[in-house]
Amino acid sequence: MPEHSKTTEPAPETSSRNRLAELILRFGTRGIVLALLLIAVVVIMAVWLFAGKKPSNAAEETEEAVVSVRVAKAERQSIASEFGVLGSISPRKEATVSAKLAAPIKHMLLMRNKSVHEGDVIATLESRDIQAQRAEAAAALEEAKLNERGISTSSIPQTRAQDEKTLHDARANLNNARAIYERRKTLFDQGGISKKDLEASQLALTTAESDLRLAESAARLHSTATQPNDRAVAVSRVAQAQQRLASLDTQLSYATIRAPFSGVITEQFQFEGEFASPGGKLFTIGDVSDVIVKAPVADTVAAQLKTGETARIYPQDFPGEELVGVISLVSRGSDPQSRSVEIWVNLKNEGGRLRANSAAKVTLTTAKAENVIVVPSAAVTLDATNGDAGKVMVVDKDSVAHEREVMVGIRTLDRIEITSGLNGGETVVVEGNYALPDGAKVEVSEAEEEKPPEKKED
Repeated sequence: MPEHSKTTEPAPETSSRNRLAELILRFGTRGIVLALLLIAVVVIMAVWLFAGKKPSNAAEETEEAVVSVRVAKAERQSIASEFGVLGSISPRKEATVSAKLAAPIKHMLLMRNKSVHEGDVIATLESRDIQAQRAEAAAALEEAKLNERGISTSSIPQTRAQDEKTLHDARANLNNARAIYERRKTLFDQGGISKKDLEASQLALTTAESDLRLAESAARLHSTATQPNDRAVAVSRVAQAQQRLASLDTQLSYATIRAPFSGVITEQFQFEGEFASPGGKLFTIGDVSDVIVKAPVADTVAAQLKTGETARIYPQDFPGEELVGVISLVSRGSDPQSRSVEIWVNLKNEGGRLRANSAAKVTLTTAKAENVIVVPSAAVTLDATNGDAGKVMVVDKDSVAHEREVMVGIRTLDRIEITSGLNGGETVVVEGNYALPDGAKVEVSEAEEEKPPEKKED
């Protein structure tokens, strides 16, 4: 074959460069931009495919990871909800003694913080003027008694004797006048005397009859009216004198101020030499053998309390000391501003150690349950702080944590009652449960498992 008939094929590299050159010549700058865009799209798709596979690998790594946690057992035991409030210690009996007289204080020592017994003399007031009035009243009483005795033993018998004599004389005069009249009437009938003499004797008879009737009326009046009235007046005067004397005796007793009951003088307002006025405070006495701790609680808490229940008292003067008292009063009224209700807790004060008006913390049991499922408070994640629904992480036998919906009941600072969602005996996560995914593999830390704290016995 002739040499000029042979065709020589270009190399592949040369062909590609030629085609690229042709494209550049054909499309110019626009072709370059399109090519760059095509390359960018290819790169983005490659990156996206690579990123899509990576989460799957991360999940596998997470499933394989083991989380270290602390756990506790859900156990059946008793639980009580408690409420603490600060109260004030008051004496069981307290009285502020005041003066009833306006007089200087004659004798009164410094008595504050001293123990006294019922009836002990605390102060004496000046009372010489009252004593003088009493002596006068005693003399008046004696005079009234003598007068009453004289009327009963002298005046009345003498009046009765006079009445008897007057009646006797009147009857004798009447009999004499009647006899004279009858004799003269006989003589007149015989013509021995004149009619004038007869009429004179008749008049004398009539006068004697009137005198007798008057004497009888006077005697009857003395016996039924005059004599009893005289005696009643005398008796009344005696009674008046006695009342006057008793009144002064009472006023005189006010001059001596005594302790109304056994206790301690907590306040002294006046001292010897000062002038006491009626109603003015002298001292305050309190019986601290038993004390009352008064504390305000919310009305919602008071609704759960009953008299006779126990309460724990922690005196601020004796840190760490615990006393047990009994609720004696849950007030039926509440403060309209703070919506608080006052409660009283009776407490024995052996040796008078607790001081009046000092502070004490009162711990009250508002709810109590026996044989219920209890877990540590850290094991429950509540949906809302004031709600009753929440979640716990339960660890199974394969050390896998599972989320469990629960309902809660009584709560304390370190324990919480589970009313539904657990059966008791489960192992729950108490540390490391925050954001722990359901189905996560867990490992119990080397520290000893937590146990729900036992309820402190009262």
